Amino acid sequence: MKKLAVIYHSAHGHTEHIAQHIAEGARDIPDTEVHLVRAEELTSQPNNLLEFDGLLLGSPTYLGGVSGTFKNFMDSTGGLWRTQQLKGKLAAGFTVSSLPAGDKQSTLISLFTFCMQHGMLWSGNPILPEQHRGVPYDEAANRLGSWSGLMAQAGHSSAADAFVAGDIKTARMFGRNFAETAHRISNETQN
Repeated sequence: MKKLAVIYHSAHGHTEHIAQHIAEGARDIPDTEVHLVRAEELTSQPNNLLEFDGLLLGSPTYLGGVSGTFKNFMDSTGGLWRTQQLKGKLAAGFTVSSLPAGDKQSTLISLFTFCMQHGMLWSGNPILPEQHRGVPYDEAANRLGSWSGLMAQAGHSSAADAFVAGDIKTARMFGRNFAETAHRISNETQN
């Protein structure tokens, strides 16, 4: 059994909506337990991260980086960093903003750097953009062409109506890939 956490901050519900779809995708893989955890819940108890085999980290992109709430969570893990207690855990990142680019890459780099400092193993986004195969742009997986992590674009409506079908499909595929990778790494280290 692999125990994964989708850790996120979401001020308006958009990042949470994507986090839920990532979790659903990961749950499609047998023997995978997935927990949705708000970053602010971990700030006072970062040691709770130790119970998970893999961490999917998600923040909205605010002014070219993670939200202040997510940064507070990241900063709260200093004690874990000093003792490298997260070393070897699988990690991935996702972000949401209202524009196609919106400087989301800067947010993913911040998440990546955080994980590298903790000695974690980064799982990128291997999903090929489907629009190159003729799938309509709004329905295409990885339509925004992000390889370092998942990017999604939110409209200005409620979270349930803010995303095109392709971004929802990508979130589920991203979660499935992460869970499959967690199991594959575990099987390889046991052999």
